[in-house]
Amino acid sequence: MIATVIILLMFLLLAAGMPVGFNLITVGTLGIYLIGGTPAVLGVLSSMPRDSASAYEFLSIPMFLLMAEFVLRSGVADDLFQAAAAWFGRIRGGLGVATALAGAGFGAVCGSSTAAAATLSSTSLPAMKKYGYDSSLASGVVAISGTLSMLIPPSIAMIIYALLADVSIAKMLIAGVIPGVIITFTIAVTVYSIAVRNPDMAPLTAKVSFREKIVSLRLIAPMLVLMMAVTGVIYLGVATPTEASAVGALASGVLYFLRKSRSTSLSQIYEIFSKATRTACMLGIIILGAHIFTTFFALTQTTQILIDWIASLPLNRWMIIIYFIIAILVLGCFMDQMAILVLTVPVLAPILQAMDFDLIWFGVILIITAEVGLVTPPMGLNCFVVSKYARVPVGTVFRGTLPHVGAHLVAIIVLVSFPALVLWLPSHVH
Repeated sequence: MIATVIILLMFLLLAAGMPVGFNLITVGTLGIYLIGGTPAVLGVLSSMPRDSASAYEFLSIPMFLLMAEFVLRSGVADDLFQAAAAWFGRIRGGLGVATALAGAGFGAVCGSSTAAAATLSSTSLPAMKKYGYDSSLASGVVAISGTLSMLIPPSIAMIIYALLADVSIAKMLIAGVIPGVIITFTIAVTVYSIAVRNPDMAPLTAKVSFREKIVSLRLIAPMLVLMMAVTGVIYLGVATPTEASAVGALASGVLYFLRKSRSTSLSQIYEIFSKATRTACMLGIIILGAHIFTTFFALTQTTQILIDWIASLPLNRWMIIIYFIIAILVLGCFMDQMAILVLTVPVLAPILQAMDFDLIWFGVILIITAEVGLVTPPMGLNCFVVSKYARVPVGTVFRGTLPHVGAHLVAIIVLVSFPALVLWLPSHVH
């Protein structure tokens, strides 16, 4: 009964607009108080904030956020799009394909989907408008390409999931590589298919010589260096994710100062560090809230009751996975993706573990499913970001993402049907 009341209160506070981290802290603390009184609350709150903040693995979050801030301001996204456009601009929907590739490349050095959507809006959208691309097609591919930052390492969402599900951060990050390639290919094929059926929606661009294409490859060199500085060293076992995050932050900082040394100022540097710090603090509060709420759940034995109830259902375990995915798709229409992670992972992880599902595999499925929520109404955050930057009605952006939502669902079915596509690469992490 207490668990039911607390869960209802949590959703009520979410609906009222209370930030998810403070929401979880509030309802979790209240639940613990109702069960064990003041001594139980003091016992949890006297140690858990310190333990959450001092966790060694948590250090990777502020470092990756700092890396993302340096990358955002260094102009790498512009270079990625220019190189991709030079190679693919002459095929149908080529600038849309280039946007997907730039989104993937940007995702490999920046773990924020909204930042990626905003950056792509200022780089690829003007180019597509210049060549007469349909507004819904152009804005839709920008919105969906921004979501790749949630999947491709270094993904903040992946790290949060690993901390909540208590799985290896290194394996979790590497697990996003092959699915990231598959999702990027899915976006590119979707754009190409639309352009082939409706050539007027995606006119061809100016021809680029082979020599110019080769020269354009130098533009992606900084991104490749950053990828090796992070994902490469994790995969090879040279460094832990926390160490790799520090290397990535240092490398991106050097890149930023090399490219912006003449135009940067102390106030800009302060802004970079302060923004990364504020975001890290926000995520720290969310993780603390998730831990307090999980402790409350453990005290009520709600998780074990759910495990026993699901085990008694006359359903195949794969049907249960399908129901979970549908539930996450529905939640994505009304909640932001970080809220979905902290609300579902502490509950679902023990259930899936009891059913012998691999938590790293499910983490990738969960994050891709949550990506869909970033572009579906009414809460599709990326669509609102693109609408603001592109100055087009948000309904136009949502319309442009519809084909991609369908294509993403097909990709999810493929990854659910063939878990090896997710698990093969992390199984080779040293």
